[in-house]
Amino acid sequence: MGEALSTNPEEDVGKVPDVSGVSVDKGDLLSWYRQMRMIRRVEELAAKAYQQKKILGFCHLYIGQEAVAVGTTAALREDDYIVTAYRDHGQAMARGVSATQVLAELFGREGGITKGIGGSMHMGSAAHNFFGGFGIVGGHIPLAVGAAFASKYRDEDRVALVYFGDGAAQQGAFYEALELAALYRLPCIFLCENNFYAMGTSLERQSYLTDMSRRGDGVGVRRWQFGGLCVQEVYQHIRTAAEHARAGHGPVLLEAVTYRYRGHSMSDPAKYRQDGELDSFKAQDCIASCRQQLVEDHGVNEEDLTAMDQEIKATCQKAYEAAEASPAPDPADLYNFTYAPVES
Repeated sequence: MGEALSTNPEEDVGKVPDVSGVSVDKGDLLSWYRQMRMIRRVEELAAKAYQQKKILGFCHLYIGQEAVAVGTTAALREDDYIVTAYRDHGQAMARGVSATQVLAELFGREGGITKGIGGSMHMGSAAHNFFGGFGIVGGHIPLAVGAAFASKYRDEDRVALVYFGDGAAQQGAFYEALELAALYRLPCIFLCENNFYAMGTSLERQSYLTDMSRRGDGVGVRRWQFGGLCVQEVYQHIRTAAEHARAGHGPVLLEAVTYRYRGHSMSDPAKYRQDGELDSFKAQDCIASCRQQLVEDHGVNEEDLTAMDQEIKATCQKAYEAAEASPAPDPADLYNFTYAPVES
């Protein structure tokens, strides 16, 4: 580990820790490269299926932000709680939900992770301790605080992490949740994925402060900002924050600076971007940079990575076909999950 954070909640609120001591090896990077490739390919297939009207309703793609989900999940334990908003396909896959389950859910099929009745914005899985997604902007953040409270109350040694966007950082529910987590020193990590746009409103037009992590200053929460385009960097920062929160030192508010390549949803043409902006971020692509690191720093052959890419493409195509072949949900089951079962 790098330099530890102080346990005094008022001493180093905005201190960025030294994470260089958090080790990452070739095996880690290869695994993360594979996961990011899988997520992106599934999202590309989802975009195509949406254009063919095989996916209806809302569909929010994660292309460009894969390093955040993969690095974050790798830094947490399987029994930790994860709560997410509606851009949840990649986060679900990083947590262990299969490509077939994600695609089947998008198609509204029984084989989906929520049996085809949740759709793009609701890919929760209790088996993976993955709670979400939620469509109300910022409304899901207090749920993570509740999970963190439960962990502390039960002495479970589990951390709760919540993903949200820069737009959700403007919501009242976020501030209230942050205040409660600080007051009770809960093991909660608030992770803002700052992709520069709240729907179509750019960051500088929605917020005077453009460092979202600074919202923690007023309540004495540990906070810092870091780059979200490098999977290793994401892993190192989340791992540091998780160890701090797990040790009983209170919540952490993090901001991962990332970028989404597509519009807010599939119905958004994203005409609001400045000329050259998208290309500049694609030049920093998280998958390409991970590949470069594997080749240059770890001696992995380009041919081996290309073979992996082809294998992933074939695997995702099979998942697509299996998802499409999955039957539609039985209408008789529509209300099965509306109410909790009543014990006789």
